[in-house]
Amino acid sequence: MSGIAMRLPYLLRFFALLLMLPLLAACASGPAREAASAPLTFIVVRHAEKATDDPENPSLSAAGLARADALAQRLHDVPLIAVYATEFRRTRQTAHPAATAHGLPVEAYYARGPAGEVAAQWKQRHRAGTVLVVGHSNTVPDLVAALCGCAAAPMDETEYDRVSIVRVHADRPATLEVQRYGAPTAR
Repeated sequence: MSGIAMRLPYLLRFFALLLMLPLLAACASGPAREAASAPLTFIVVRHAEKATDDPENPSLSAAGLARADALAQRLHDVPLIAVYATEFRRTRQTAHPAATAHGLPVEAYYARGPAGEVAAQWKQRHRAGTVLVVGHSNTVPDLVAALCGCAAAPMDETEYDRVSIVRVHADRPATLEVQRYGAPTAR
């Protein structure tokens, strides 16, 4: 048997491997790679409509409970990894349906804490995934601005339907998208 004939099985394996390299490269850019490059996303909302039962720490009104359910429904297919709400009843009640639907606890954060420090802690704690944050009309714009490093519009006391979506990218500046959910509120 000649030398080439003896080496033929090895040469065939070598060429087969060369043909498979493009397929292996395609696998490297599949879902696992996309998940690794997916941004850390913060969904930031104000608490839903409040009742007049307690001037210091009110519950949600019937409209507020409906809005909290609408938020949970909107986030039904979103893979939440954490849910944060301030120490007040109305924020926790707003977050509760979405947290329950995802099997997550509602973690408290201090409403009057510096927005920049809170945002930095969340970014340090979470590197990827989607985080729901429920705050107040006077705290949501500062939190959004701290999370995205951009300007956020002030929030009127009567505005309950704003959803601020902040995407923190590893390779470029964060982005902000503002949407609405539930029943429209007066502006």
